[in-house]
This record gives sequence, C-alpha cells and structure tokens, in this order.
Amino acid sequence: MRLLDLSHVIEHQMITYPGLPGPQIGAHLSFDASHETYAAGTEFSIGHICMVTNTGTYLDTPAHRFRDGHDLSALPLQRCAELPTVVVDGDGPIGADAFSGVPVAGSAVLLRTGWDTHWGTDYYGDTAHPHLTRDGARALVDGGALLVGIDSVNIDDTTDGERPAHTILLAAGIPVVEHLTGLAELPATGARFTAVPPAVRGLATFPVRAFASVP
Repeated sequence: MRLLDLSHVIEHQMITYPGLPGPQIGAHLSFDASHETYAAGTEFSIGHICMVTNTGTYLDTPAHRFRDGHDLSALPLQRCAELPTVVVDGDGPIGADAFSGVPVAGSAVLLRTGWDTHWGTDYYGDTAHPHLTRDGARALVDGGALLVGIDSVNIDDTTDGERPAHTILLAAGIPVVEHLTGLAELPATGARFTAVPPAVRGLATFPVRAFASVP
C-alpha cells in the first residue's frame, strides 16, 4: 500500500484564497525560553499559529453554508476517512455529464482539474478556475457520493455571489474538500481517501492532511 499526500503545506503568511489573510506562524515558547522552566539539558518548543480556517487544503461541513448545519465536532468519520475513491477529470465547468456511468455511490469523488499547478501564483485565484456546476452537484447528490473534493481554488464558480455547488452538496451533508493537490498520481478507482479535520465545536471549516492509500 502506497500513501500519497494530497495536501498543500501551510506556511507563514501564505495566501490560500484571494482576500483572506495568510497564517501567522511562530513560537509560543522557544527552546531558549524554556530553559527557565526545565532542568539543564532539557528543552521544549511550543508553536503558535493564528489563521482563518480556510487555509491550505481544508474541509467544509454544512455549518459553513447553513446556520443549522452540523459543525466539525459532529462530522462523522464515515464521511471523511478511508473512503473508496473515484477520480473524475475535468476542465472548466464540470457538469452532470462528467459523472455519467461513473460509480460515485458511497465514494469520495475527487475532481482532477490540474489547477493546483498554479498554486502560489496570482493566477491560482483567477475566476477562470475549473468548478462544479449546479447540475453536476445535483448529479453527485443523486448518485450517493459521500464526499467531494477538487484541486482548484473553489468548487464553485466565483464570477458571481451564488455558490450552488456548496449549497447543494452541504445541504445533503456531503463534506467538501478544496485546494487538493497531487491528484495526478491517483488512479481513476481503487484508492481510498482520508481528510480528517479536528473535532472543533463551533467551527465549520478547518485544514486537513488529505491523503490517499493506493494498492
């Protein structure tokens, strides 16, 4: 079994989504400062990070879109861990036709667009990015997908204020994972996908270490 990391590394002040601040990463307790507390020859470091929850590769729960939706603390592990995986290639708007004949039921459906090659550039946030359409999202709900991920800046079209893919998927309790990377190494089927965030009460979105196990 091979493990493939599908997450972007979180770095100090990096920008994930245009308009959102980058994380501030530093030390709460440095090795040198810890000498005042511990015995000679013993030292510790405790880090500190301040960030918006939409940082790096992250998972959205229904509470991201709906006031009465469940948050991270109520996310079932069955929705984000060890899921059979289907990889679907797409570019531009990804509609229902992309899933015709694809066995999405009970699976994590990962949309492989190649947009992650623009990560770290201004173009990554361009509104021309690939996205899931309204009818594409409905097809995934009707087909019984358990989770939907994409290697683009947003699963939705961002040229207007509507977010139909988020709305349709999260209303059905389907978590959304955005800003994936490395999907080029995955087979169309046969892998298993995991993207587990911490169980934080009151938060709807959080970074994940997304990865796939491949036979």
